[in-house]
Amino acid sequence: MTDLSIDGAQSRLEAQLAELEKREAHLARDLAEPLNADSSEQAVEMEDDQSLEAQALLVTREIASVKRALARIEDGEYGACVRCGGDINPKRLEARPEAALCIHCASKEG
Repeated sequence: MTDLSIDGAQSRLEAQLAELEKREAHLARDLAEPLNADSSEQAVEMEDDQSLEAQALLVTREIASVKRALARIEDGEYGACVRCGGDINPKRLEARPEAALCIHCASKEG
């Protein structure tokens, strides 16, 4: 992978990380709000909180994935499949700059 494409991927990943961290903070603020004193409203709010917790978990996983991709850039391993060591197709990295697996290994995961 060329330095230019790595620089572009790094910029995209850093922007993606900043956006994800903003979403994570927003979800944390929403989850920290106390429940309404009205018991019927509490049921609705608790259901909403379950959805927010699921979203927060997904965002946390995405943040970890992006941070691992940035670490691979730092280590000079970006663009290599973490499973087989083969090259990850540049088009795959363009679509998903955080991709850690080549398409062959990713298809095995299911």
